This record gives sequence, structure tokens and C-alpha cells, in this order.
Amino acid sequence: MNSEQSVTVDLVVVGQGYVGLPLAHRAVSAGLRVVGLDVAADRVDSLNNGRSHVDDITHEQVGEMVSAGFRATVDDAVYATAHTIVICVPTPLSDQGGPDLGAVTAAAASIATRLSPGTLVVLESTTYPGTTEEVVKPILETGSGLAAGVDFHLAFSPERVDPGNAVYGVANTPKVVGGLTRGCGEAAAAFYRRFIDTVVMAKGTREAEMAKLLENTYRHVNIALVNEMAVFCRELGVDLWDSIACAATKPFGFQAFQPGPGVGGHCIPIDPNYLSYKVKTLGFPFRFVELAQEINARMPDYVLRRATDLLNDAGLAVKRSRILLLGVTYKADIADQRESPARPVATKLLHKGADVVFHDPHVPTWAVDGHDVPRVDDLADALAQADLTILLTGHTQYTPQMLTDNSKLLLDTRGRLRAPGTETLHGRLTVQDLPKHVHVL
Repeated sequence: MNSEQSVTVDLVVVGQGYVGLPLAHRAVSAGLRVVGLDVAADRVDSLNNGRSHVDDITHEQVGEMVSAGFRATVDDAVYATAHTIVICVPTPLSDQGGPDLGAVTAAAASIATRLSPGTLVVLESTTYPGTTEEVVKPILETGSGLAAGVDFHLAFSPERVDPGNAVYGVANTPKVVGGLTRGCGEAAAAFYRRFIDTVVMAKGTREAEMAKLLENTYRHVNIALVNEMAVFCRELGVDLWDSIACAATKPFGFQAFQPGPGVGGHCIPIDPNYLSYKVKTLGFPFRFVELAQEINARMPDYVLRRATDLLNDAGLAVKRSRILLLGVTYKADIADQRESPARPVATKLLHKGADVVFHDPHVPTWAVDGHDVPRVDDLADALAQADLTILLTGHTQYTPQMLTDNSKLLLDTRGRLRAPGTETLHGRLTVQDLPKHVHVL
């Protein structure tokens, strides 16, 4: 493979979101010359001024990146002098439920017009098996006149970002890479080894693409399992959280998953649908994933039903009751709201005429279906004023003592108050000690 370009940039990261910016940060920290490209001019300006918009990257860290030579841009001319280009753009679901690859194809088309011989192009955006070879490769080759695997390298490497994870980040999370050819895979592996501790080579791009979907489909179906169990275990008089804690003591053959009000984030609610979509194009149903999707998607309805029953038992109707939602992000202790189950829960309550307010230490404003949901600041007072409080996200601030001491009626959808050994004002909490006004999913 010949390299005719005059390299001035080690890496261009396309997309400066929750995947692209941490990747750029790690590469800069390892001494690489990095440019972050994004279509949003306001985001580019913010980054160049040392401001972060991603939970896992602080303003200080962005400032350090800029001081080390990082810059953000909207100008795709930077592709022409890049040694490596990594695509980290969004891949949401289309209105028809399949993958929307619009951002990926747009990025590939833009890269193709300025692609130089010898460049390594890596797709990190989650997608279905075959995308790199069947979608990205033809766009790059047609637009550049170059041949993948001959004139330039092409690979897929699934992102494994876990927002809010204080233990595993870009550097110490093993990186899977699959190349279009053996040489492409080796080039991608050599690149990532410059700033990631462990690199794992897949057989090819399709295997690497499937690995990502397998990881999240595994979580998706197991969460669906415990979500469905949560519904019937209550009818059986079984404390599922206690059962999960007991099962988790087994040192082999079991991994604990927790029930909740639904699933959120980009990965679990969306990624398995890419696999289901691809399987359907082959003429096969993917019943396991489709059933898991159905179970997880109906959990907000179950939360509404439980809320209605609790209020009815207290002599109240949902309509005009003041309902406080605690936590509207999809995951504890981060600001990310993508696909949060809090949104459908709030929508259903609002449609029933409830007076909905929210509290979240990471979210200053929140709108649902065009309706600005009022935010409360004094948590203790808000708990005391609400007819019903629903804990949707278990932020650290929501301690058992705070919740049990101040709420009138509480629905805990995260099992925070069922955790073995949970400390409250009254000592160590057991199932028998659970306050009468506290109820779990």
C-alpha cells in the first residue's frame, strides 16, 4: 500500500459526542495530533473554548486537550492530511424501526472526496453486520477512486463507552478491531495500541460488528427476563431483589441483572434492533430480541399501573395528584437522558392528568412532549409535598434515609431500599422492616 499524503494530523475523529470526544481525549493524552470534526458549529466553538458537553470529560480536560494541540472543526478539508480517520457518528433508529445510517453515509461520502492513499478509516458507530463492507466501503471507493485493502485501510471497531463508569474508560477497556483484510486489521490494531492497553483482533469487520450487538443483546434479553419476573414475583409474594442478591452469591454460572422502569441509553434499547433488522432481511424472525423489546417497552405501563393502584389505595386518583419523579436520566449519576424510561412514564402520567414535577441533580430543565415539567430544588420539601414519589433513577443523592424519612408514598423502581444491608436512619434495612409507605416495582 502506497502512501502519497503529507501527514499533518495523526487522527481525525468524526463526531464529538459521548464516543468521539473521550476517544479524542485519550489519543491526545498519548501524544497524538488530533482534530475533532463535528457538523455542529456551536459544539465545535465550545470545545475550542475549553468547554465539554460530555459527562465523562470535564471542562478542565478539554482545556488541557486544546493546550496540547487539539482543535475542533467543521471543515472536512482536514481529512486530506490525516493518517487515521475514525467515524463516531450517531446511528439511531429510523421511523420504520431499522437503523438510520444517514450520518454514517454522509461521513463516508465526505471522507471519500479527500481520502488519500495510505489512510486508515475506522467505523466505530454501532450498526448491523455487513455495514462496513456493504455500505461504507462502496462509498469510499466510488468517491475516491481508491480500493479498500489495496490503496487504503478499512476496519470496524465497536465503541465500548460506559458513561459514568469510574473504573473502565477508553484506555483500559479492551478494544476489538476487525479489518476488511488481514492487513487492514493489523493497521487498525497497531493504531489503537498507541493509546489503548489491550487490542483484540476479530476475524473481520462482520465479526467485530456482531460482537458489539451480541454484548448489548445479551444485556437486553437478561434485563427483560428480570423485568418480567418483577411483575409476577410481586403477585407471588416474592422479593425479587432479595432473590437476585442470593443468586449473585454463586461464584460461577450467574450474572446479576436488575429490574427497572424500562431500559435507556443508546445501546440497550436500540442496538438489538439493528440485529433484528438484519435478520429480517434474511427472511427470519428474531423472536428472542423482539420479545425482549416488547417486555422492556411495556415497563413504563407497569409503572403507571402501580402508581395508579398506590394512589387508589390512598384514596386518591392519578388526575390532579402531585407526582414527583426522581431521576430522569437513563443511568445513575450522569446527565445523559437518551432513551430514558422516565420520559414515557412522565408522558403517561401527564396524559392521565397528573401534576408531574421532577428532581434530578444533573438535569436543570426537562420537557416532555412539548410540556416543560417543573423542576423542584428543595428535595426534602418536594418529597413531603408530593402525593406520590417515583424513584426512576438511583442517583447517589437519593439515600434511603432521605427517601423514607420525607416521602408520603414512595414507589421505588430501582430496588434501592431492598438492597441487602442498606442503611437507613432506623438501622440496617430488611424486607420485614420496609416502611409501610414504601413500595418496590
